[in-house]
Amino acid sequence: MMEKTETATDRYRARKQRHKEVVDAKISLATENRGVVLVHTGNGKGKSSSAFGMIARALGHGMRVGVVQFIKGSCSTGEEVFFRRFPEVEYHVMGEGYTWETQDKQRDIATAQAAWQVACSMLRNPDIALVVLDEINIALKLDYLQIGQVLEVLRNRPPMQHVILTGRAAPDALIEYADTVTEMRPIKHAFEAGICAQPGIEL
Repeated sequence: MMEKTETATDRYRARKQRHKEVVDAKISLATENRGVVLVHTGNGKGKSSSAFGMIARALGHGMRVGVVQFIKGSCSTGEEVFFRRFPEVEYHVMGEGYTWETQDKQRDIATAQAAWQVACSMLRNPDIALVVLDEINIALKLDYLQIGQVLEVLRNRPPMQHVILTGRAAPDALIEYADTVTEMRPIKHAFEAGICAQPGIEL
């Protein structure tokens, strides 16, 4: 019995050693150091939540952060209340709520364009290390903003600045340009079972 255990242990160590060699080789090839663009899209929950988690990580590194929320804005959220406590975070809630609530396309376009101007000022500021453009993908999908104007500003931002763009239906051109793209896929959601949005979870 002891001999079999040692053999299994040896095989495990050999597998992990091979795994380590593969990972170490990839790390050695990752020599470029620059700001990255991340896209969080898909129909599942967690796109904005993940972005706000990265804000906490950035603050832990002493970085300045800028946030522009393009759609949300009709009610206060936990992340807004929390991150406004930090002087390192420039936080702008520019939306007036979801489009099925506002029901005014021209006003929604004007609101999105105003939010984009605020975002542009952040995307030109080398002192802001991380910019979160929350729900901007929805504004792009609805043609409130044009993908060409967004990509141009992203390409010309400060070299070490990171940007996260969230929202469903990210345009193909943005997905192609981004460095990291994550698609959230819904499996189950409490709302579908009649459970209302919960503070600390959705709000």
